[in-house]
Amino acid sequence: MYKVFVNEKKLTLSKHPQEMEKKLEFEGVATLEMAVDLLENTSSSEINVYGEQLDDLWAEFCQLFKIVKAAGGVIRNQNGEILFIYRLGRWDLPKGKIEKGESEEQAAIREVGEETGLKNLKVEKFLNSTFHIYTERNGQKILKTTYWFKMTWLGDEVPKAQTEEGISEVCWKNEAAIQNDVLPKTFENIKLILQDDRNS
Repeated sequence: MYKVFVNEKKLTLSKHPQEMEKKLEFEGVATLEMAVDLLENTSSSEINVYGEQLDDLWAEFCQLFKIVKAAGGVIRNQNGEILFIYRLGRWDLPKGKIEKGESEEQAAIREVGEETGLKNLKVEKFLNSTFHIYTERNGQKILKTTYWFKMTWLGDEVPKAQTEEGISEVCWKNEAAIQNDVLPKTFENIKLILQDDRNS
């Protein structure tokens, strides 16, 4: 099953119908175009497109977009707190585009370091991938895949925001702060990854 967010609304691609507000059986690429259009331009908040051949369905879906790949991390310190960045009114986890020749892990460590100033980062394990769609200024539709890694930080430096990337704050949050501060002001994809982190 794939969960893709379009303007924070959920498009679920699955083999079998899901219990959702709107369900469409996959009958070719037009079904996928219709689902994205409904999420972008109507009040529909979630849509399920289902088809027996999920791999084929996903391949057809990816053909509709320019693919951008990114990587990031859920970083914990020795106190078990998670590192968040604050950018444009939302809490987020540090991440960024994968550069040519980089592995997903290398990109995650580099991007976390650039956005937060942290060194001595250690990748523990791969958590999951998230997907979301956005439109560039030129009208090109992008499907962004972000690969997320569970990391630990063994350094002693103070986190520093990469202000040229629009980040205004970097800070460690405990579970209470995540519930009260972060979750009301973050993205659906981040909620999914935090859940994956708790379950890992």
